[in-house]
Amino acid sequence: MSAILLAIMGWDPKNWDQLFRALSPQRDIRLWPEQARNPADITYACVWKPPHGMLAEHRNLKAVFSLGAGVDDILTDIELPNVPIVRVVDADLTMRMTEYVVLHVLKYHRQQRLYESQQRVRMWHEHEQAVASDVSVGVMGLGELGYASAIALQRLGFRVHGWSRTQKIIPGVETFYGAVGLEPFLRRAEILVCLLPSTPGTRGILNLDTFRRLKFNGAMHGAYLINAARGDLQVDADIIVALDEGTLAGATLDVFPVEPLPVTSPLWTHPKVTVTPHNAAQSSPRSIVSNILRQIDRFEVGVPLDHVVDRRRGY
Repeated sequence: MSAILLAIMGWDPKNWDQLFRALSPQRDIRLWPEQARNPADITYACVWKPPHGMLAEHRNLKAVFSLGAGVDDILTDIELPNVPIVRVVDADLTMRMTEYVVLHVLKYHRQQRLYESQQRVRMWHEHEQAVASDVSVGVMGLGELGYASAIALQRLGFRVHGWSRTQKIIPGVETFYGAVGLEPFLRRAEILVCLLPSTPGTRGILNLDTFRRLKFNGAMHGAYLINAARGDLQVDADIIVALDEGTLAGATLDVFPVEPLPVTSPLWTHPKVTVTPHNAAQSSPRSIVSNILRQIDRFEVGVPLDHVVDRRRGY
């Protein structure tokens, strides 16, 4: 039977290796680089941030599966073989991202940081609270994760609108698309939630020019940013400037251009910033492995793979 190669950087690969072996004991599982013998035997690769050029060594590859939500580290490999690249679409991952987005939208909406600061000085003081239906939340990126988050926020009563590269229709959500739709989308957003993929067209999109177009005179009395997508979408220096000049009233950041976030970054201690360690959508490895093995089994009897990446679009 064909072999599956696990090439995992930045995470502990042993847990993944154990899961693949436990869930598919009949398959030949090889952990890179220790067990990467006989490259011609490898027909499937399951990867996270694989070294560039490594996949090209396996001339009999039939498909590459990403073990995480992003595929940009795979697609930037100029020696990437011409085989399907499959991204993770998992119900558990989608639910965890939705939880994260809802949590931080509500923290801004319900002024939780303000009340926590009052608690530290033993201050008992109630503040006026806007109703959700007066608050406009903009979701950038309306794929699986963005769609689910937009629906959850809409059900909580927020005025939700979304923006994507191509036109999408979501019940109860006003949608915009393309370059023409970006400006009116941003002008409506008091809380901007970014769930875009990393592509040449989206990298650096969370910049000072974007922040200055947000709606700062609405029910929230300021504009807020939540980025749980990819780190290279944001310009850290521009976020600091926007916060200090008042363009942004707050920012929740789960991803960064350099990870782990350097200890010297001013984002760690900025009073208007919430930092989380890229954990917004930590999915269950068991669920991901089960999904991949199920896809391989179906693929080997002629069923097309699901969620294949369009290399031209980058996702």
